Amino acid sequence: MTAADRAGQIICAVDTSDADEASMLAGALAGRVGALKLGLEFFSANGPDGVRQVAAGSLPIFLDLKLYDIPNTVARALHAAAPCDPMMITLHASGGAAMMRAAAAAAMRIADGADGRCPLLLAVTVLTSFNEDDIATVGMHGPIADQVRRLAELAQDCGMDGVVASAHEITTIRQLCGDEFKVVVPGIRPAWSTADDQKRIVTPADSVRNGADYLVIGRPITSSDDPAAAAERIADEMATISG
Repeated sequence: MTAADRAGQIICAVDTSDADEASMLAGALAGRVGALKLGLEFFSANGPDGVRQVAAGSLPIFLDLKLYDIPNTVARALHAAAPCDPMMITLHASGGAAMMRAAAAAAMRIADGADGRCPLLLAVTVLTSFNEDDIATVGMHGPIADQVRRLAELAQDCGMDGVVASAHEITTIRQLCGDEFKVVVPGIRPAWSTADDQKRIVTPADSVRNGADYLVIGRPITSSDDPAAAAERIADEMATISG
């Protein structure tokens, strides 16, 4: 794949509450990344209008809300977010089977009313800021890989389109869930950047070699003096991997 092809796999995480700043970044990165990720901070500050403002810059939006609530509330939240026309929306796999099935049913209803368009539903497995000690403190026992395996299988059974998981678990997820199940990988740091608060990180090249569909990359791009050049440098690194 060429660098231009690999650029389509990059999702730039925009960690700001400033809609104008996010819109400027969207303009700078158009054609250099595949989508922008807007998270809970941005959505809480700006709501759907802010999402639509950023989306006007022509990049698809990954709406990373990590929904986690009773099934009916999550389903209604998806309907409320649908007019923003996001490419993807996240919810926590640990919300359980009933919650994820309600979300999948809501997505089908959204598609019926939008000429077949609806966001991909991505289940978050284990946050990349967690290590083995962290998961133990919240009552999860056993290795992280076991938690991810169990949650990925549950997510697929409940109709999710894919999962958000560390690059360390890509191979396992592929073996369990097949090639059509999307794997979106956060915690990505090029070799030339710092780890920041991510504990389970992998480089872009290693991630695509392992089979990631999309890479979520934030500060190595957004904190750069030249975000467009940083994104291009990452795509060039990814293009060295065959396949």
